[in-house]
Amino acid sequence: MTGKIYKSTGSWYVVKTTGGEFWNARLKGVFKIDDITSTNPLAVGDDVDLDPEPGEGRNAIITAIHDRKNYINRQSPSHRFQQHIVAANIDQSLLLVTLKEPKTSQGFIDRWLVTCEAYHVPAILLFNKSDLYRVKEESIFAAWQEMYSDIGYRVYRMSVQTGEGLDGVRGLLQRKISLLSGHSGVGKSSFLNALFPDMQLKTQEVSGWSGKGIHTTTFAEMFDLPDGQIIDTPGMREFGLFDISEQELSGYFPEMRALAGECQFNNCLHLEEPGCAVKKAVEDGHIHPDRYVSYCNILGTIETIY
Repeated sequence: MTGKIYKSTGSWYVVKTTGGEFWNARLKGVFKIDDITSTNPLAVGDDVDLDPEPGEGRNAIITAIHDRKNYINRQSPSHRFQQHIVAANIDQSLLLVTLKEPKTSQGFIDRWLVTCEAYHVPAILLFNKSDLYRVKEESIFAAWQEMYSDIGYRVYRMSVQTGEGLDGVRGLLQRKISLLSGHSGVGKSSFLNALFPDMQLKTQEVSGWSGKGIHTTTFAEMFDLPDGQIIDTPGMREFGLFDISEQELSGYFPEMRALAGECQFNNCLHLEEPGCAVKKAVEDGHIHPDRYVSYCNILGTIETIY
């Protein structure tokens, strides 16, 4: 049989076969994917082969994994030099962003976008909880909407609480396998429940004493929609890049990638080098200074890892 992984709990997987049946499955032996060290050899979205186990019930052994068309990964929170594959074989990535309760930093957004660029996954930014916006948040949203839209990203404003923008976002999910991510507490489960009430996912409020979100999704899980699939992921406090070098980083900033080859030096990191086209573009207002600062901050993190 062949099927797609719909849920991963670390040692057991829920697989939906091409015939539409759900099976509980486990790995046969040790998998090594593309010689990349990973904390999870299989991820939600992976296509696999499986053999039924003897006895009653739908239990099976996963015997092979199909080649991935893409995947999203992050640095493992518990193993610095290993990656954790968030999901595989996806058509688009939706990042749920909030400007308060909790606040999503630009650094978090940009790290996510860099990873999506690196693995050729179209990224969409969904700004949730617009009902909480006051003057400060309205100003930040307007600035970020312009900054990200100018470099080619789609930006949507929405509120699960009031329903603002939900109809437009619902249309984004049609005939797609979408990955939904964001900090804990940004409203991923509430978002899915608002769009598709029959799902009834568990939700919790943001922790009052810390302002941090409370995890409600323990494992990544794929859900069938009326016309598509969506993968809900556990909330992330941090997002660390994995296997991206200093020299590669600027290529994953679209506005910097457009200037490739115009710097005086081929290995220019766009810091203190003379004849840098990127720095000149910042000075001339063609690259947003906040994006350049974000690039420098990420670059500094890469230097400490590699």
